[in-house]
Amino acid sequence: MFFSKKKPPGSGSEEAARLAEVIAYHEATKHHFRRYAASPGYLDWDNQPDPFRRFEGCSRIQLPFAARDDFPSFNALLGGSRIEPHTFDLGSLGIFFEHSMALSAWKEYQGSRWALRVNPSSGNLHPTEGYVVLPPGLPSPGEGLVCHYAPGEHQLEIRSRIPRELWTKAFPDFPADGFLLGLSSIHWREAWKYGERAYRYCQHDIGHALAALSFSAAMLDWRVLLLDTSSDEEVAALFGLDRGMDFFPEEREHPDLVALVVPGGIKVNPHEVPLSKPAEVFKSLKWQGQANRLSQEHVPWDRIDAMAVAAAKPKTSPVPSIDENKKSVLRESDGPIPLPEGRLSARDIILRRRSAVAFDGKTGLPRDVFYSILAQTVPSISTQGLISPPWGAFPGPGHVDLCLFVHLVDGIPPGLYCLVRNPAREAALRKAMKRSFLWKKAQGAPEWLNLFLLLEGDARTAAARLSCGQEIAGSSAFSLGMVAEFEPVLQSQGAWKYRHLFWETGMIGQILYLCAEASGIRGTGIGCFFDDPIHDLFGFQNLNFQSLYHFTAGGPIEDQRLTSLPPYPPQEMGSQEA
Repeated sequence: MFFSKKKPPGSGSEEAARLAEVIAYHEATKHHFRRYAASPGYLDWDNQPDPFRRFEGCSRIQLPFAARDDFPSFNALLGGSRIEPHTFDLGSLGIFFEHSMALSAWKEYQGSRWALRVNPSSGNLHPTEGYVVLPPGLPSPGEGLVCHYAPGEHQLEIRSRIPRELWTKAFPDFPADGFLLGLSSIHWREAWKYGERAYRYCQHDIGHALAALSFSAAMLDWRVLLLDTSSDEEVAALFGLDRGMDFFPEEREHPDLVALVVPGGIKVNPHEVPLSKPAEVFKSLKWQGQANRLSQEHVPWDRIDAMAVAAAKPKTSPVPSIDENKKSVLRESDGPIPLPEGRLSARDIILRRRSAVAFDGKTGLPRDVFYSILAQTVPSISTQGLISPPWGAFPGPGHVDLCLFVHLVDGIPPGLYCLVRNPAREAALRKAMKRSFLWKKAQGAPEWLNLFLLLEGDARTAAARLSCGQEIAGSSAFSLGMVAEFEPVLQSQGAWKYRHLFWETGMIGQILYLCAEASGIRGTGIGCFFDDPIHDLFGFQNLNFQSLYHFTAGGPIEDQRLTSLPPYPPQEMGSQEA
């Protein structure tokens, strides 16, 4: 069960119980020097979850691949340059998914074969599933469609058909060009390997996917607008996730979000797209397809099931998005960002993104490039009034700042740094962190980039030690922890906000992945770190601030033993290197 029926979500006693459960989960799933969060302790390869969700018995629509690379440069995309708009049709929808949730390559080694995807995922386990609700005419003239995206084949599986009269009843004022996008999580896929901490990683991956979809939309001059007032129940009803009979009980999909995708030139208020009525209308639809079984046996993780209830999102009041509230934008863009390889097309950068597994310990970054990478984590607005992707999709100015371990950046001393993404939090961070810290403006940093040197020195050993002993955190050019305003945000906005905090870190992670590629290096997310020792290093003493996700980037060491293969048969998509 995903939703508590005892009392209305948000009532005093119920919300207090939810908040207590969320805090208890967060504390229990921390890693410590002498104790890791509960996990299986080994990998049961016989029951590794199938990475591909399929609905057996569904009709399918083959999505086209991009016929040519006529997309903007990655630098232009980041700088908010005006992009040539793409019309809404099946071809554009194929491009949208090809550059966000599709496969990017296959890898082979000693008889084993596995797929990589455009969107990153903890352990390459991919708990995130994508859905669309398409209006009549895209692609079926007389009816709307509810579809699941099948990345293994780059196809849409038709879960339900919406007669035009029901569509009109459900969406009387739907934008002329646009569709609904949904994301869900299969918690078991991550729990198979990571146990109780897996719920966190599922939320990271929703943020990864939301950012990937936003970047892909920007390539087409589309926008992804999160409909953040919607409840989990509404999201589940829209995409058929509330149909228990269609799923194996241990492999149910948890509804995460619904977004509106529209052309960039269309003025639309996402809060004026009510979902209560469509959710009710969709109950009368005829559904098809049975979800495939992912594993034959499962290990129950009761704490994750409890979190699915405690952090379930009720219907909430609107929160102005960055796109709506320009005052929450933290800087103005002065044009394309000069990342060294950002002159390449956005398509090239997006499709070549990989997670590094080792670094050479000697490749550094020029100071200006380092600052340009960090700049992209801060929402900006271009002179043409465009919000830098992916932040137009995110509600509000955010709650996450970056605590950095700088190792090899030319022109600034190594040590501990802090990037304050929102100046309004600087005073609270200074108060919460060690009083001995310098808080000295980083050498040569732009005035608007609130990057501060806290402590000068060699931080490589500390970075690796605190990242569960992973050398990649210390042999890189830099690594960082994403530190969120935590308990005060949950208390003021609700227990469900726990998920949004992790989504924000996942979005930052995807930005760092792509900017690393565009800078000639490579990045990787780090979900395994010693939580409270990290807090101790920086001086955080309570739950006001918590580190939720780590990241590292540097010169990669490629594994030459692996064979790389194209993501799809070459005859279907043309030539593309893995």
